[in-house]
Amino acid sequence: MRTPIASFPALAALPPTPQAADPPPAARLRLGLLGRMQARDVSGRSVLPRARKTQAVLAILAMAAPAPVLRDRLTALLWSGRNREQARASLRQCVHELQTLLHPLGGDLFRAERHHLSLRADALWLDLNARPAGVRPEPLLEDLAGLDPAFERWLNEERRRIERAAAAEAEMVLNGLAHSTNGNPPDPAATLAAAERLLVIDRTHEGAWRAVMATHAARGERAAAIDAYGRCAAALAEVADVVPAAETQALLAAIRCDAAAAGRPPAATPEITHATKRPWGHGARVGVMPFRSLDPPGDDPLALGLAEEITMALSRFRWIFVIASTSLATLANEPLDSPRWQELHLDFLLNGTVLRGRDRARVTVQLLDLRAGGEVAWAGRFDRDAADILALQDEIAAETVARVDPELLLREGRRAAARPTNNVTAYDLVLRAIPAIYRLEPASFRAAGELLADAVALDPDYAAAHAWWACWHLFQVGQGWAEDAAAAMARAGDLAGRAITLDPSDARCLTIAGHVRAYLDHRIDEALALHERALSLNPNLPLAWAFSGLAHAYAGLHEEAIRRIHRARHLSPLDPHGFFFDMALMMPHLLRGDFETVVELGRRALELNPALTSTYKGMLAALGHLGRTDEAAAVGARLLRLDPAFRVTDTVARTPLVRAEDRALYAEGLRRAGLPE
Repeated sequence: MRTPIASFPALAALPPTPQAADPPPAARLRLGLLGRMQARDVSGRSVLPRARKTQAVLAILAMAAPAPVLRDRLTALLWSGRNREQARASLRQCVHELQTLLHPLGGDLFRAERHHLSLRADALWLDLNARPAGVRPEPLLEDLAGLDPAFERWLNEERRRIERAAAAEAEMVLNGLAHSTNGNPPDPAATLAAAERLLVIDRTHEGAWRAVMATHAARGERAAAIDAYGRCAAALAEVADVVPAAETQALLAAIRCDAAAAGRPPAATPEITHATKRPWGHGARVGVMPFRSLDPPGDDPLALGLAEEITMALSRFRWIFVIASTSLATLANEPLDSPRWQELHLDFLLNGTVLRGRDRARVTVQLLDLRAGGEVAWAGRFDRDAADILALQDEIAAETVARVDPELLLREGRRAAARPTNNVTAYDLVLRAIPAIYRLEPASFRAAGELLADAVALDPDYAAAHAWWACWHLFQVGQGWAEDAAAAMARAGDLAGRAITLDPSDARCLTIAGHVRAYLDHRIDEALALHERALSLNPNLPLAWAFSGLAHAYAGLHEEAIRRIHRARHLSPLDPHGFFFDMALMMPHLLRGDFETVVELGRRALELNPALTSTYKGMLAALGHLGRTDEAAAVGARLLRLDPAFRVTDTVARTPLVRAEDRALYAEGLRRAGLPE
């Protein structure tokens, strides 16, 4: 059965997936490790630790239970950048928090020995173990990414292991149906359901595709069988850049021969070639469906206008190619794999609904990844006052596209990273580099610079490659990693200028160039002008609001700086690089004398990314003014491990702060924090 687009999701026609088993009564601690981490007692009360690293310790112990885990193993995973004594001290704090939380659940549940820690397996229930066979799991510990490079490597390996296990389970289900020993032929519906579930986990699994093709053919649905081959070929070309195996092609030939023998013209098989993969250039192709009103009768003007407003807002992002709702309206009742949909070459589809109350409106929006079988990539809900429909349309459209943009970048980056290295474009290389820039791990950061250099060499006219390479040089100088800071600064300026020349209408390029002008060149007026042009081109770009806010802080306009950076956070409150917004807010609050606020912002930013040296500098200046020398000493030691050459004099000389009183306040705070002169 095919699913009309109006009845999402794409696999709605499959039999319902069995639910995970309920926790047994003996389970005193019930942990959810798939997706966002949860921990509850038998009454359902949350016992999740507050500190993210304590959550990670609990998760590691639960996955190993009942086997003990060495304390040294935990410190190596979660505090790999600290010396042994500091790491052990941090682990002891985590142990204390776990003892406080878990002791009421039974004193024997959590065991803390001198050299190792452990949990009783018979008192645990893990959603990881209770997941139904053949169902793709949510990402393991999704909210604990980025704690430590060593933990990140462990987490990625565990995710791959779980994914492989889920695929193996699904494969066993499919093989069991195909080789039934009761003498009866396999149930076609069950076979299709098992194969489709396996394809949700691994859409390049040709055995599953052949099962789909053969089952459709056996039921006389030859057009559906041939269509399945086309989807198989498209998936293999997209993910692995290969064509279907000889066995799959032979099955297709047999099905088409059967169709010809029966007097039916064979269905056309789509050709998958390099020339037709991405004919529109650098970017993702997104369709916007008309929004559906859930309030009969008639059309809701809010529903009609929202899709148009979102289309216009998305089109401001130069790397996103948008297909308007007016072009898609006639396809609303057609299946996603129909020829008319395939002709559009869409990567993503955005749709939504509107429900009106007397003076309120509820709008739901979802973004579907069509290359992942219609998987929901992002979803949002907006409950707002509906008195001013035009203002409501503007507000929801702005917040939607600001949240969709980073999700698209993240997904496109993952897809680019999975492509074979011998067949990449400049666009692929840039997408691979962006996450590594923000992670600020020395090895991957250097690799990101090489990727961007290759992207510029591969496509000298690609503006985004020049802009992100300029941004890379900026971070290199700010982190203290540049062997020749003056040369790196000059190179950043050249690249930023070239990016603007290549595409003067790309808001992201303009705002990156503005930040280079302000932070490295101290040309604040030019920076402010570039940021204003960027925001006039795309007022829904959070990065432009954040960089513009920093430029206003450098100029001494602290209230306006705070307003602009808060606008960035409002547009994208769950941005994967949100730590940068918190870091940006620190400077104007510091220069206003809001030292406690700065310390709190610094703690929050460091929790999300402990590698950005600018965060430490602002936090240390605030701690110095507060006279908290002990805390400043600990934070300062972490900064000096990241940047051993740090000196107050050099930092103040490089600061882009315009006003003498601002520079003096910043320098005095750093000196009071005890940093080397």
